[in-house]
Amino acid sequence: MNGALGVAIAATFVWLGMVLAISFLEAPLKFGAPGVTLQIGLGIGRRVFRALNACEGVLAAAALAATLIHGDATAALVALLAATAMLAAQLLFVRPALTQRSDAVLAGAEGPRSRAHYVYVGLELVKVIALITGGVLLLT
Repeated sequence: MNGALGVAIAATFVWLGMVLAISFLEAPLKFGAPGVTLQIGLGIGRRVFRALNACEGVLAAAALAATLIHGDATAALVALLAATAMLAAQLLFVRPALTQRSDAVLAGAEGPRSRAHYVYVGLELVKVIALITGGVLLLT
């Protein structure tokens, strides 16, 4: 295994682990913790996801660049590009709607839950599948 391949594999699986830990473990558990109100949970969640998304951007760049440098990994590159596209869709199209809704809730507004949250989770699921696929392809 050369250095670029190792970096690609590491970046891919660290990215996958972060998404699984934050999106599918920390986020749902936070709202069930004693004393955590919706406003507190949203405030924490906004900071955590802002940090997660920044780390994801760095890991996506590292994984893509290392896969390109390694060469001979077209299928893995396509999977990593798909994961990166899901991240971009979340940041550009879904996150603004979630931010608008959380701003309103933090200001005291009530109303129906945002459907954008379900879109975000759907994109997370696709991203997880793409990262698993890309990581496994890099290992083979």
